[in-house]
Amino acid sequence: MIRTTASALAYLLSSLVAGVVGLGWSLASTIGVALLSITQLGGPAFLGATWVTRRLAGLERRRAGWVLGAAVAAPYLPIEGATVRQRVRAVAVQPATWRDLAWLVAVFPLGLAGGIAAIVVAVVDLAAVVAPLWAWAVPNPHAPFPMRPLMTTVPGRFGLTVLGVLLLPVAAWLLRTAGRAQARIARALLAPGAHRQLVEEAARLAQTRRRVVDAQAAELRRIERDLHDGAQARIVAAGMTLALAARKLPTGATAASDVDLARRQLDDALTELRRLVRGIHPPILTDRGLHAAVAALAGDSPLAVEIRGDPEQRYPPAVESAAYFVIAEGLANAGKHAEARTCVVTLAGRAGTVTVTLTDDGQGGADPAGSGLDGLRRRVEALDGRLTITSPPGGPTVLSAELPH
Repeated sequence: MIRTTASALAYLLSSLVAGVVGLGWSLASTIGVALLSITQLGGPAFLGATWVTRRLAGLERRRAGWVLGAAVAAPYLPIEGATVRQRVRAVAVQPATWRDLAWLVAVFPLGLAGGIAAIVVAVVDLAAVVAPLWAWAVPNPHAPFPMRPLMTTVPGRFGLTVLGVLLLPVAAWLLRTAGRAQARIARALLAPGAHRQLVEEAARLAQTRRRVVDAQAAELRRIERDLHDGAQARIVAAGMTLALAARKLPTGATAASDVDLARRQLDDALTELRRLVRGIHPPILTDRGLHAAVAALAGDSPLAVEIRGDPEQRYPPAVESAAYFVIAEGLANAGKHAEARTCVVTLAGRAGTVTVTLTDDGQGGADPAGSGLDGLRRRVEALDGRLTITSPPGGPTVLSAELPH
């Protein structure tokens, strides 16, 4: 109890100084930034003033921790932006920026009231406890009752001491209550608010979804490897065995036709299995990257496909997989439904986003709510991406997917 009372007293007394500093800085920074806002120095001045304000608010959080038992957590979000304007906007949209300023203004009246109250309570009670040491030096025969006998007589002075000791718990309670009240107001303004919590929750959910998507992509790659190295290899081996058996059979043997039929069935099964593997996760996508996989799609397409982009650029596996299937579906629709002859595929990666764009010269009129595009949209949105299609009657059709990574 002694420690918490001392902490509360220190907090209330230091609030007198903090209030003057906070109010002085708030007025000076607000006026200075307002005057400079009409010049090119407005942005840097705002960022500099905010930096100082946040340091002062950090001191206030630590001071509040004296009473609350732990320092208040900082509510700030990372500041992103390549230009001063972008950084100013990133700072200005955070509620914590203005709540810091509000507290530096509010701490002046709160600190003044709390500090004076703390001084009065502490001084009066301690003065009563040590009354025999000083009351004799200031006799006041005209003091009203009951102060006259307490101040002017020895028993009265020792009575003040007893009264002061008895009131020590009350004084300590008053100091702790006043300190906690002011510290809780500080925490309400300076602690992370709903905005910070929502941003953190959104980031956590995005990270969780990204891990799930990555795990799904890894599982699909594992299935593709198992099929390629397991079932596909066995079918190829069985076909070779049948070919050897066919060579050993006598010419015109009745079993020769059955062996040939079995070989054709194995070839059909192998073709179907390879198509299935490419539909799950094409091996070339893992081995050589998105550009090479798109080049393979272009080679199989009946359209004249032009590919634009950096052939050496690699992206996260889940992003490459989603982009590949967007392009595969787009090329298939362009050739099957749009009656296109040419298509331009553009792969562009910038600022943490991969943009895939397909532009064909078909007849247009594609339905954005079609089942094929709806499946692609769900695949893209699973990565927090966006799929858009523009297909006026007569064309051209532009299919675009933005995939963050």
